[in-house]
Amino acid sequence: MWQRIVVTTRVDHPVERVFAYLVDPLLWHEFAPAVVFRRQIGDRPPDVGTRWMATDQVGPFRFHFLDELAELEPNRRVVWLSSAPWNARVEYCCAPAPGGTRVEATYEGDVVGLLRVLVGWLPTGVFGWILARDFRRLNRVLASEARATRRWQNHYPDGVPELDRPDHLAGVDVGRPAPAE
Repeated sequence: MWQRIVVTTRVDHPVERVFAYLVDPLLWHEFAPAVVFRRQIGDRPPDVGTRWMATDQVGPFRFHFLDELAELEPNRRVVWLSSAPWNARVEYCCAPAPGGTRVEATYEGDVVGLLRVLVGWLPTGVFGWILARDFRRLNRVLASEARATRRWQNHYPDGVPELDRPDHLAGVDVGRPAPAE
């Protein structure tokens, strides 16, 4: 059963930050709850043709497959191919938008086997709604990361703590003896 789903959304962060997550399978678990495992095959830097061992969980079932980086235009477009049971092509296109990034995600595939039984009956609109939730989670992950970066920059305006400052370990004063009681 071939399906094509297009999700268009806006993420409230710059293209570079959004794209960094979409191009790196090792980060997908942070915003896509079905992702259980990704490991790159080989030790080359990721590029077109690089493959990953993959495991997704749908309900109580885990599905093992391969992901391959098929096309890459940095900070603009990435295409992933997934083997059975997904038999999918996923394309993410990113473009600057007011206040963030416009993402158009196109999912195309022919789900087979038990996975087809689990998700094949879902109407396209429901499947699209489920996939769109990943981008809301990505927005939250990026917002949390931005807050942590701002806190660090506010506390350490020069970017790096000085080791001789008493607060170099999360505010713990390690340079002075404890006060006598």
